[in-house]
Amino acid sequence: MNTPQHILMIGTVWPEPNSSAAGSRTMQLIEQFQKLNWKITFACAAADSNFSIDFHKYGIEKITIELNNSSFDDFIKKLQPNIVLFDRFMIEEQFGWRVAENCPNALRVLDTIDLHSLRLSRQQAFKEKRTFVNDDLLNIDVTKREIASIYRCDMTLMISTYEMDLLQRFFKIDADILHYTPFLLNPIQEKEILSWPLFEDRKHFVTIGNFLHEPNWNAVLFLKEEIWPLIRKELPDAELHVYGAYPSPKVTQLHQPKEGFLIKGRADSAQEVMLNAKVCLAPLRFGAGLKGKLIDAMECGTPSVTTSIGAEAMHGNLDWAGAVSDDVKEFVKAAIQLYSNNSIWLKAQQQGAKIINQVFEKDSQAKLLIQKIYSIQNNLALHRQKNFLGSMLMHHTISGTKYMSRWIEEKNKKPL
Repeated sequence: MNTPQHILMIGTVWPEPNSSAAGSRTMQLIEQFQKLNWKITFACAAADSNFSIDFHKYGIEKITIELNNSSFDDFIKKLQPNIVLFDRFMIEEQFGWRVAENCPNALRVLDTIDLHSLRLSRQQAFKEKRTFVNDDLLNIDVTKREIASIYRCDMTLMISTYEMDLLQRFFKIDADILHYTPFLLNPIQEKEILSWPLFEDRKHFVTIGNFLHEPNWNAVLFLKEEIWPLIRKELPDAELHVYGAYPSPKVTQLHQPKEGFLIKGRADSAQEVMLNAKVCLAPLRFGAGLKGKLIDAMECGTPSVTTSIGAEAMHGNLDWAGAVSDDVKEFVKAAIQLYSNNSIWLKAQQQGAKIINQVFEKDSQAKLLIQKIYSIQNNLALHRQKNFLGSMLMHHTISGTKYMSRWIEEKNKKPL
């Protein structure tokens, strides 16, 4: 069970746990792998970031790789990891076939973060002012790419029970190649709860989220145009503090101190911001996966008001830690009530701790993940034989993508 492993993690970007839920997710997985003394190499083709983790501090080998470049083939042949984890389907498209060709015995794992096809389909339905239906997924090419990537991998990590169910029921994907691994969080202890600022010591509303993520930007616009004016009318002294990494000029121009709508930009510490706020607002109208801002809120004892999309797969069978509504007037009413009523606020806070401790309990979920990895590794040939669709798709990917990639590589070479 405790066979030493060398895992290569290939990222879309260098992980920024303070900028996005995806970055936090990556760090949670790294923590579990390091507990088992696995060697970790992290590779990425993106530009360096000033906000990414200190790889040296964590004892992780950091490697810069290139897209559409055969240098990766030499790199993976030399590295020979036991496991390769792709942090989104686009990364598997780029490097999965190279791993399969040059390191065939490595377990290939996809971490979807969220189902991109679901998020984009919902976004398209929202723009067209209609209700999303599952058949919408069949009308975009991203779905074909994402599902193909899932099949090509030996194992795909799903962060959301809703998305697990969608893949199995709607797309008929075998559960053997899927594994539910939500956020892996430390339980909230009574001592921590007692250290949280009290209701009367907190003030203002908060929302937080990376502005490069379209659902977050849309939610901020929704707040500015429809929700906040109604809240501010009833609570004229309240402010909404809007935090998020990578604010563009279109974001900063929403800053209106006279209206109590304050664009704060990147938060040095999301936890500190959330701890001092009284209520978190997250009116997400489309999206997928799990919402990091709502996890942060519950971990800081901050009740939240969100939508059905925001709360999706976030609380199991438990009541929400605040309120869930897709109706603007009800959303506003719930936000004002939480902000103004100590007993309702306190009950919501306690519910948040319950959700964290029951739905996202780290040790049991991590144990199941590691067991699944070893189980597949120990029967890898049979596992791949059963996943015939995956083998077929990998065959055609190598036949097609390989030569397209090499053509791009030749095209990119500078003339003599």
